[in-house]
Amino acid sequence: MNISQINRVDEIVKASLTHSMNYEQYREKVKDLVAQQATSGEDQSEDRVNFTVLNDRRMKRWDKTIKVPQDIQEAVAKFQTKVTWLVITESWCGDAAHVVPAINKVAELNDNISLKLVFRDENEALMDEFLTNGGRSIPKLIMVEDTTGEVVSTFGPRPEAATQLVEAYKAEHGALTPEFKEELQVWYNTDKGQSVISDLVRLLL
Repeated sequence: MNISQINRVDEIVKASLTHSMNYEQYREKVKDLVAQQATSGEDQSEDRVNFTVLNDRRMKRWDKTIKVPQDIQEAVAKFQTKVTWLVITESWCGDAAHVVPAINKVAELNDNISLKLVFRDENEALMDEFLTNGGRSIPKLIMVEDTTGEVVSTFGPRPEAATQLVEAYKAEHGALTPEFKEELQVWYNTDKGQSVISDLVRLLL
């Protein structure tokens, strides 16, 4: 990107941060949506409402059970640059329900990391600057250096290990089937957030 493009992206990120949520606010928002039998985003279909209910349960479980290994805790604690992790998400997104709680667990380990979240459909300009293979895939983490406002790295929508599984399946079958999506949920449950945690540590090094 040239300087004008970089400046435009930085301004879009800055604007999105003005109406972002912290993790506690995000979790409360999802709980409120469940209580209202609603979902985030423009599509209020029954499927997405049901996914929001399911994902609230998933996040509640991960908030209690994800553990960060001691060596990774020590590595994260050494990170000295003040950054913001701006995460694009939606309450109905299955990947986000597994990934975002793990992101939060890492962010909690260092006061230099500020975690902020925004909904994709409310931030189209932001999402369109951080597409994955041309698609609006979420969750997407954008790491911003606080002093300069510069975007220094990104992560998502999935940890690298899960991405490899998805790409291999697409290469063989052309598209993701409901059966594969169920297998991916099993993978997340078995992995227990560890692949996300490992990938995020590499982001900080």
